[in-house]
Amino acid sequence: MTIPNCLLLYAELKAARVLFIVRMAMRVCRVLEVFRMGTINYLDALKLQEKLVTDRKARKISDTLLSLQHPPTYTLGKRRTDYNLLVTESELQSMGAELHYTQRGGDITFHGPHQAILYPIISLRDIGHGARNYVEKLESTMIELASLYGVKARAGQAGEMGVWVGERKIGAIGVRISSGITSHGLAFNIDPDLSYFKHIVPCGIADKEVTSLRRESNETLPAEEGDDSKRCLSMSLDGFNPNFAYATWCLREHCKLLEKQPRHGLLEFIWASR
Repeated sequence: MTIPNCLLLYAELKAARVLFIVRMAMRVCRVLEVFRMGTINYLDALKLQEKLVTDRKARKISDTLLSLQHPPTYTLGKRRTDYNLLVTESELQSMGAELHYTQRGGDITFHGPHQAILYPIISLRDIGHGARNYVEKLESTMIELASLYGVKARAGQAGEMGVWVGERKIGAIGVRISSGITSHGLAFNIDPDLSYFKHIVPCGIADKEVTSLRRESNETLPAEEGDDSKRCLSMSLDGFNPNFAYATWCLREHCKLLEKQPRHGLLEFIWASR
């Protein structure tokens, strides 16, 4: 091997070592940025997720968690199983509900007030997780959350998605992974209006009941929307962080989304305190 080739090999090995050290340091000192969004329109949240995914791929931002609730909304996954919608779209509109088609995995589901909805925008490569392990972590997040209120939940068995209490579904999962970056996420039923689920075959599983934490627990749960938003986030983090083990997380409280150009050009959106 010639001297120039030796020097080139040495430089490549040194660069690889530096990259390895940087990646290990990122795993040890991982920071999660958490935004409590309150109630936000589904399409606004989707647009935000898409921009955050782009920025996370470019490493312009750290791992991010959106905690929010939606007005009554039905979404279909990329399999487009319209037959699991039991009413017409016009009937949904008359109920004040929206219908949207998405690129996430999973079947049809409902999003609404008094759910704990989490959309993690995180790098699976940085934390060394595959898709299946990631979904299991989301399941464990909801199982842990339920256990804090004395409710014994379990992951779905063969043919079942999400999290269950006995034969009753309490939490749904639908994710999208692009170049190792996640979006969409989970919806855990704190105390939603369960009648909305009568208009669909939830997650494509027929003859199964949907339940909520309030129905299964004797604990006092929040009723006011403002308290609900805070409590849902607190409860969600209690379940989320033990499963993903971030060294620290930065909470952005009382935030709203403004469609303006940011000062530093990081996002097409900025966060401003109310």
